[in-house]
Amino acid sequence: MAKKIKTMAITVLAAAAAGAVAALIIRDQISRHQRNLFSARPIRRLAALGHMSRERASVDHIRLLHDFIAWEPIKLLRRRAQVILDRMEHEVAEHRLDAGPEAA
Repeated sequence: MAKKIKTMAITVLAAAAAGAVAALIIRDQISRHQRNLFSARPIRRLAALGHMSRERASVDHIRLLHDFIAWEPIKLLRRRAQVILDRMEHEVAEHRLDAGPEAA
């Protein structure tokens, strides 16, 4: 019985360690995608916009997209960013209406 408990404890610790490593890798990937929004390579900027499109609306994301739209030289990428920005601004406006006057 003690051997089963020891094996189970080692398994749980290994799973926890693997989870911690996965969380660190995911956090690194997210920050890398955000940095790539202003990359010199258009394909990386497109990938970063794809990442941004899956994010929840926040003031930081909205400001970042405003800056990106003002900076981006490629019309297609500017339009994609504008669509994402419009969705996020709509979400924020909707959230304020749902929360009532104390949220304003």
